[in-house]
Amino acid sequence: MEKVKRKRIVSFGLQSFNQLLWPAVCASCGESVCETDKTLCKDCWGELQACAGGDYCPRCGRDASRYGLVGGACPDCQGRQIHFDEIARSGVYEDALSKMILSFKKGRTELDSMLGFLANSALEGSSFVNEIEFFVPVPLHWSRRLVRGYNQSLVLAKKLKHPTAKINTGLVRIRYTKTQPGGMANVVARTKNVAGAFAVRYGHKFTGKKICLVDDIKTTGATLNECAKTLKEAGASKVFALVLAVAGQKTS
Repeated sequence: MEKVKRKRIVSFGLQSFNQLLWPAVCASCGESVCETDKTLCKDCWGELQACAGGDYCPRCGRDASRYGLVGGACPDCQGRQIHFDEIARSGVYEDALSKMILSFKKGRTELDSMLGFLANSALEGSSFVNEIEFFVPVPLHWSRRLVRGYNQSLVLAKKLKHPTAKINTGLVRIRYTKTQPGGMANVVARTKNVAGAFAVRYGHKFTGKKICLVDDIKTTGATLNECAKTLKEAGASKVFALVLAVAGQKTS
């Protein structure tokens, strides 16, 4: 009993010393937290819970009541040409979730575990999880990847848990596209910006396959739409989408 007690005292002492040298901070806001808070402070946990979950349109991913859907689509995306068959999301692009995603894109790859957990939760709650044969991360242009050092969508895809689906990087971005401002008012501009920007590698294995695109944010959906169109032109039978967050919750 005394031996166990001594071990606990030593362990507590080491934890206290570690906290003194390397104090834990919130992964979202940077404020100091105690180790029991696990990654985020209480305020950011509250923000994250408010951002995650909730009913959304399975066709476009934006906030929508399940009772307001007509033919599986919300009023805002009725009549729009959407090439992916269905979408799953972790939450909306606001507060703590938006801060974490931005940090993830700017080098904080250690956030992959937390964001991967959110992505897996969304995946498990989707209606298409059992249909997926390939996870395809939305690609970056080689020049942008060279500057950033990694593709955040590929990092996220590697955190997904699935019994059979594999990651396939056969979709590539063949044309550099400039970064454009967000907002649903820019749908036309964004669509033109990414038109013809993607292609599949020679000898791809997409024919007849059911694919899930993986990305961090869906704003207007132009990038996901162009990727899905390219994959279907390459023979994919179905293309789904999984994103961490959907932006632009106000209707156009």
